[in-house]
Amino acid sequence: MKPLTRAVEWRTSPRRWLGVSVHRVYSVVVFIILASLDNVAISLVPPLYSPISRALGVGEGALGVVTAIGYLVTAVAAVLWAYAGDRTDRKPVLMIGTLIWAIGTAGSALAGGYWTFLLMQLFAAVGLGAVGSVGFSVVSDLISPKRRGLVMSLWGLSQGVGTLAGVLVASQLGGANWKTPFWVLAALGVTASILYFTTADIRRGQSEPDLAAVFAAGEEYEHRISRADLPGIVARRTNVWLILQGLTAQAAFGSLVWLPRLFQARAEAQGYDERTAIAVGGLLATLFQLGGVLSIVGGLIGDRWQRRDGGGRAKVAAIGILAGIPLYVLLFFAPIGLPDPEGRGALAIVLGSLFTSPSLLGAFLLALVALALTSANSPNWFALIADVNPPEHRGTVYSLGNLVNGVGRAAGNGLVGVVFAALARAFPPPANLAIGLAAFQVFFIPTGVMYWLASRTSPADIDEVHALLRARASQEVSSRTPAGGSAG
Repeated sequence: MKPLTRAVEWRTSPRRWLGVSVHRVYSVVVFIILASLDNVAISLVPPLYSPISRALGVGEGALGVVTAIGYLVTAVAAVLWAYAGDRTDRKPVLMIGTLIWAIGTAGSALAGGYWTFLLMQLFAAVGLGAVGSVGFSVVSDLISPKRRGLVMSLWGLSQGVGTLAGVLVASQLGGANWKTPFWVLAALGVTASILYFTTADIRRGQSEPDLAAVFAAGEEYEHRISRADLPGIVARRTNVWLILQGLTAQAAFGSLVWLPRLFQARAEAQGYDERTAIAVGGLLATLFQLGGVLSIVGGLIGDRWQRRDGGGRAKVAAIGILAGIPLYVLLFFAPIGLPDPEGRGALAIVLGSLFTSPSLLGAFLLALVALALTSANSPNWFALIADVNPPEHRGTVYSLGNLVNGVGRAAGNGLVGVVFAALARAFPPPANLAIGLAAFQVFFIPTGVMYWLASRTSPADIDEVHALLRARASQEVSSRTPAGGSAG
């Protein structure tokens, strides 16, 4: 049977199509869950700063340094993992990276001192770099260009959910014993690495309409990244803006890991003991970030706008980032009235007060809209990276952006702790935390400007990628067609 005939039969046979389709959907679900787990690991420590610092005999600022360095190590490692994934089989790379962060997370629970804890966290950070960068490359090969915003919103949402889950797991399981969440997550990491065995093998470039003729002819897209490609990647104008925006955006986003600490301080100021305040702070931070779910709306708007305007995705991101700034500032200073605990658990306190305390409800609505606006950034950033780069470059470009993101997030997370300490001399908690977080929102302004600049360059870069892939497909198919014959 000729290759084209086999391809047609595979597409039209209900039984085989259904089997492959289910396996593919299952694989996407696995990759999305794994993308959320690495964010659980990243966000596990900040809600537990106070008990961990007490157990290790250091100040909370020292743990802020651990988090900041961890972000940076993850980002640097991601570049190396992504380059390896763009050149080789991606599944083993993901498995190894997942096992590394699981071992580092378990080692963190065993640490008896600050330096051992730091070493284990950095070891975990090395493995965490693989999941996002290589996983992004795989998922981008499952999505057609016209639906990238929607599906990438699910990818980005999974990471946001992972961050929230990390805060929730840490605050709810770690109040009595800070080590418990680390053991739970390490076990999940080992389970996740086993699940990689059951996922489908995703072919590089298989979602590109420009390459459809290659796969219909039973061939593979053989192009792989090389060191000679790197100057061209960095020189592509839209890549420059997509990468650089992370420096300022993540300085602002990185400061938000202190949000549970702000709400903990607000609870303590109203007479709550530390253990209850940690749980309440974590629940409030989780509840107030539910607006991130609306990134799906940002992805859908980006898809629709992009069909009419080659710079549509970048414009959606720019508008969302800039419009969210004043709402964040209002949120940090909004009063949050909590009832007398009266022996109730944190969940009962928070949920029971949400619709009975006007101040708490107002703060929740502010957070919902602010997160909905700024979360439009995520799916459109992911989709733009896939739009303006050929398949063999996407993991590496994502990781370069993630490297700059890591630097920005490390700077935001580290510097905001110093700012809090300096402000505490004049403003006791929670005022120092609110002022510091509000000040860091200024970093969103250059982020919005860079997205607007990307909206001016992306149309030409997208057209260039389409032309490149069509030329490669034509060359590949013609080279496989016998002289005087046909491909099918």
